[in-house]
Amino acid sequence: MEVAEGAAEGAAEGAPGPRGADGPGLSFGCASFNQDSTSLAVGTKTGYKLFSLTMVEKLDCVHESESPDVYIVERLFSSSLVVVVSTTAPQRMNIYHFKKGTEICNYSYPNDILAVKLNRQRLVVCLEESIYIHNIKDMKLLKTLLNTPSNPSGLCALSINHSNSYLAYPGSVTIGEIVVYDANNLNTVAMIPAHDSPVAALTFNASATKLASASERGTVIRVFSIPEGTRLFEFRRGMKRYVSIRSLSFSPDGQFLCASSNTETVHIFKLEQQAPSGAEEAATWTAYVGKVFSAASSYLPAQVSGMMSQDRAFATVHLLSSDQRNVCTLATIQKLPRLLVATVSGQLFIYDVDPLDGGECVLAHKHRLFGVDDDQDEGPEWEGSEITGPAQTCPSYAATAALPASGPVTATLTGYSEDGGAKKGEVIPEHEFAAGPVCLDDENEFPPINWCRDGTGVGTGRRS
Repeated sequence: MEVAEGAAEGAAEGAPGPRGADGPGLSFGCASFNQDSTSLAVGTKTGYKLFSLTMVEKLDCVHESESPDVYIVERLFSSSLVVVVSTTAPQRMNIYHFKKGTEICNYSYPNDILAVKLNRQRLVVCLEESIYIHNIKDMKLLKTLLNTPSNPSGLCALSINHSNSYLAYPGSVTIGEIVVYDANNLNTVAMIPAHDSPVAALTFNASATKLASASERGTVIRVFSIPEGTRLFEFRRGMKRYVSIRSLSFSPDGQFLCASSNTETVHIFKLEQQAPSGAEEAATWTAYVGKVFSAASSYLPAQVSGMMSQDRAFATVHLLSSDQRNVCTLATIQKLPRLLVATVSGQLFIYDVDPLDGGECVLAHKHRLFGVDDDQDEGPEWEGSEITGPAQTCPSYAATAALPASGPVTATLTGYSEDGGAKKGEVIPEHEFAAGPVCLDDENEFPPINWCRDGTGVGTGRRS
């Protein structure tokens, strides 16, 4: 199981909406893993923090900001570009260069922002009934998808593979239809009838060749080929009760898929083709019963026979409490495969995964994302544990802003005057530029924002 790089789409599933759906008392609001699961971003009522995920026992905080009431925070890979949305201005998206302590720009939209997704080519903003696709190099608005089916949770997924930059979002409010949109060529490539009930979770694998989905019932998870939309796998996470799937995430090699929900169980499924019918099987009672069911399925209705052929979880994790909003991902830390689960109560659980035998995953470590000084109540998941530790102290905003910088970059961008009014679905950029450079060049990371330097752009950025 090679899990060196991958994606954790749908990572903000655990975040409350802009109207504070989880209540005003929460001091922890959202959590999201970056595109290759090397970083964790968390937002709270008092700001946001970015953590580096390179070790199991130690959680390094690389940045902390005091932006209040953050409910969306997304980092682009390991670069310094971070997107933040706050309940104080839920219609405005702020883009920062956190290592230089500067704001690159901000954009305003006609309705509350429900989700933001990034890759090296595109930045996607999802509202309840519209989606905006930007070119991340210059933030030019490339396409506005208006009158999309009502999507109050902002459910969408963007592939991290920028050469195959696919966007998936619900195509219906009544059934589990999925629209697959090519964000590079700006056209719809597939409409997938995935489930009988509305879609609740979506994620692409790292190479953008597979799409996993779950419905509101949460009993079946399906995997489709992209862009064709052919069903490849079907996994049943349970039949006893309907659940709310919180997040889905492929391992970077695409061989495993993890799913977390509002229950205490996190499932890991293995994507492997069934052995040919002529393959040798061990002469065991289990194998015999399996043959009987296989033979009988040919005489049963399609719904029943399909249920028999579905694979169950390859590995599982049992959290000590349920009904917590959470987000999960599969990653490699210190050369071993791990399952990571971050909860909105401010905890990060790291589990060891056995890629050969599966089974119950072993808890390797758990971290308090805000320590004991942030008035975080220690829930039952901390009781009786000896393998916990607080997160490391974060560099403050003042410290990052004090980093040395070269000369300022003059820039202009195409924009629209706020005085001109806005129709439904029309974007109204509010460009605010901070003094100093805004281009990113972090350890040879692809620079996501390249402002034009020749002054030929139309419109002028405004400073506050």
